Amino acid sequence: MSRPSTLSQLFALDSLLEPEEIAIRDTVRDFGNARLRPHVADWFEDAELPAREIAKELGRLGALGMHLEGYGCPGTSAMAYGLACLELEAVDSGIRSLVSVQGSLAMFSIHHWGSEDQKNEWLPRMAAGDAIGCFGLTEPDFGSNPSGMRTNAKRDGDDWVLNGTKMWITNGSIADVAVVWAQTDLEEGARGIRGFVVPTDTPGFSAPEIKKKISLRASVTSELVLDNVRLPGSALLPKAAGLSGPLTALGEARYGIIFGAIGAARDCLETAIDYAQSREVFDKPLAAYQITQTKIADMALEVGKGHLLAYHIGRGKDRGEITPEQISTGKLNNTREAIKIARECRTILGANGITLEYPVIRHANNLESVLTYEGTSEVHQLTIGRALTGSAAFR
Repeated sequence: MSRPSTLSQLFALDSLLEPEEIAIRDTVRDFGNARLRPHVADWFEDAELPAREIAKELGRLGALGMHLEGYGCPGTSAMAYGLACLELEAVDSGIRSLVSVQGSLAMFSIHHWGSEDQKNEWLPRMAAGDAIGCFGLTEPDFGSNPSGMRTNAKRDGDDWVLNGTKMWITNGSIADVAVVWAQTDLEEGARGIRGFVVPTDTPGFSAPEIKKKISLRASVTSELVLDNVRLPGSALLPKAAGLSGPLTALGEARYGIIFGAIGAARDCLETAIDYAQSREVFDKPLAAYQITQTKIADMALEVGKGHLLAYHIGRGKDRGEITPEQISTGKLNNTREAIKIARECRTILGANGITLEYPVIRHANNLESVLTYEGTSEVHQLTIGRALTGSAAFR
């Protein structure tokens, strides 16, 4: 019998990476295998994640805001960041979500749109994992259409007063700082969306945790409630105006998902292959049956193509050439294929596939959320459709 190939060998994936990128990927993979994987099934089952402890360890690893420059951030390439997301989500989507929200949403917003005082106050602590951030955009009635948000910020002398509610906020109840987006009444009377850096110990701010989740259980998800939250004028993100601010940050998070989702798919496939090789059915390994091998081969093609698409987008991002439509293409394809692969792998594991002894059903449940957050599949289809036809069909 020939020696089995790994997925990386089948697609010669390492030949597309630089030695430094491989070293970063392997460092994150080793951390995930040694520190996270032994505990993640229990965290998922108990719906409890030691997020502050994990954040500090991720900070020491250099994984928080790793693609940002300065202010204590490592300043790695976009490709290296993507590979880190892939390896973290191969362990669990909730861990990658913690890193994405911290680095690509909260830290990125402060880094890209903030004042020097805001950057110096928050970014070094967030990069170290000593402070945790969250990103308040989605509302109970406004997910795919953030322009309709009801959270508002009104001027009162030199201060701003915020009122409103945000929903489905990763890291919310453990965060030290929230980047909150709100409608404002501008001086000329027009309404515009602006971002605010909100310390979570500000009076009137609360973040009740959302319970009874079946997906992303190893992740903290919260509501944000802003009840006459008074902030100084310096809390405003000075360089962000309109929806371009939060949407730019969302593009950063979606980029990480392109890599992350395919990491979850890879973990499911590797688990299914290992299981099929050891599970005997009618006196021979399950892997020796044609129907099992066709399933594995078809899934390997999609996981491999998902890697190639992610790598291609990563290279484009490092060149500064990436477009929102390309991000949508990667997010749509890789999340859609990942959840199909997780479900197919579950069939190979049979009844064992529904237990937390194996990661497959956990990945499948998590991917139900990954499929729809940071833009639903339908929104990304319409983004691609608009790019190809020139007609917007969102309304």
